[in-house]
Amino acid sequence: MKGDSAKRALVNTIAQYTRAIINIFLSFYSTRLILEALGQDDYGIYSLVAGVVAMLAYITNALVTTTQRYLSFYFGKKDFDYLKKIFTNSIFIHLCFAVLICVILLAMTNWLIYDYFVIPVGRDRAAEFVYVMAVAMLFFTVMAAPFKALFISRENIVYISIIEVCDGILKFVLALYLLHSDMDKLILYAVMMTFIQVFTFVAFAIYGKYKYEECRLLIYFKDIERSCIRQLLSFAGWTLYSTGCVVGRMQGFAIVLNRFFGIIFNAAYGIAQQVTGAILFLSLAIINAISPQIIKAEGSNNREEMLRLSEVMSKYSFLILSMIGIPLMIEMPEILRIWLKDIPDAAISFCRFIVLASLCDQITIGLGTAVQARGKIRGYSLVVYSIKLLTIPAMCLALYLGTDVHTTLWLYVIFEVISALCRMVFAKYITGLKIRHFVKNVIIPAILPTCVIALVGIAIVYSMDFPFRFLLTLFVCVVIDALVIWFFALNTNEKTIAIQLSRKFIKR
Repeated sequence: MKGDSAKRALVNTIAQYTRAIINIFLSFYSTRLILEALGQDDYGIYSLVAGVVAMLAYITNALVTTTQRYLSFYFGKKDFDYLKKIFTNSIFIHLCFAVLICVILLAMTNWLIYDYFVIPVGRDRAAEFVYVMAVAMLFFTVMAAPFKALFISRENIVYISIIEVCDGILKFVLALYLLHSDMDKLILYAVMMTFIQVFTFVAFAIYGKYKYEECRLLIYFKDIERSCIRQLLSFAGWTLYSTGCVVGRMQGFAIVLNRFFGIIFNAAYGIAQQVTGAILFLSLAIINAISPQIIKAEGSNNREEMLRLSEVMSKYSFLILSMIGIPLMIEMPEILRIWLKDIPDAAISFCRFIVLASLCDQITIGLGTAVQARGKIRGYSLVVYSIKLLTIPAMCLALYLGTDVHTTLWLYVIFEVISALCRMVFAKYITGLKIRHFVKNVIIPAILPTCVIALVGIAIVYSMDFPFRFLLTLFVCVVIDALVIWFFALNTNEKTIAIQLSRKFIKR
């Protein structure tokens, strides 16, 4: 990354780190307050019922990825007229998808709430209301997607970070209000979460219209172009399949837990998702800062730069996540004890295993973006993401045969490792990646810092015992890991770029 692109990446990364730090603390404390206000049963209901709808909101990430890919690609080609067509037709596709999926979900309300889910006696009506509010949230989440894709393609991550910090603050205020409300707290929580999502949509739409010429709020029939829609839908279809597999695994796991163990384990799984989502903010900062540049490099026919940036994304994303994730895995019992007054059963194991699986995924995450930049994703999506989805039937079989939940969590990690290995193979044939070069530049440099930080964290836990010890563990691990990364994980060019960017940042 050189010149202006390096500066943008630096500013965007700092903006997202700031956002991540603020939202991590807000999210952790908000979750504690919400769990205290709702109780484990109602919190489990929200995690289960809203989660089924939320998984479709995650599927909109496929549409975000598609829109962002084509906006970045044609921005790299300097084809500004086609940029406007891409955005307008993307808005039309999102609107059709939002209306269709919401109608289908509302038609399924009675079957899901009263026949399929295991809901505590007397809370089925509240669960039904939460479900309807979650569908409304989904509509606005889908409609916000093309605007967010526009900001990412334009590398305006600062504004996204500002809005997401506001989102975190509003959720924190909501958590405080819930503690002192006399209303049905589950229903109130669902209503306010919907209003927060409406705020996010409006903030993206209005500023996008003000800032960028290609942004449109109204769609006219003359702007709809079939060839453009076919191009977007072809790519979106396979991206949708990929995202659907990931989300299907995530929510399928929640449904499996509900069927085998009941609502309390859903509360534990909801806590694990909160923890992992907060930690992944750190890696997403690197991903969102670099992915537009990877696609633009491919759009300008610079394959060598595209592959180099994909390696940078993989290595930095993994190192950043491991720097925080591994100490948290080690100190998870202490952190959850301080964070939550009443820790749901198995929450510690869920948190540890899901963070570990995320680390396995991040080590090759940049290769997925490289494949998307090439646009040849059909075979890649079918194989790599089908493997992720196969985690659910494998876990069902294991539980049916009598294994405990902790043993089956290893299947989650194993399937993630297989998926990461397959990603490398596809990147070789689609982008021309040299696997040996990738192992040398990414995987081997990541091994030593990971081992060191794990050993340091374990040594502190077994040698010391005092209140808030996890703060010392985090501090020591981060400092030592940063030093090991500097001396052993970064090459000479990366150190030079880091020094230059740091000097420029301090000067500015």
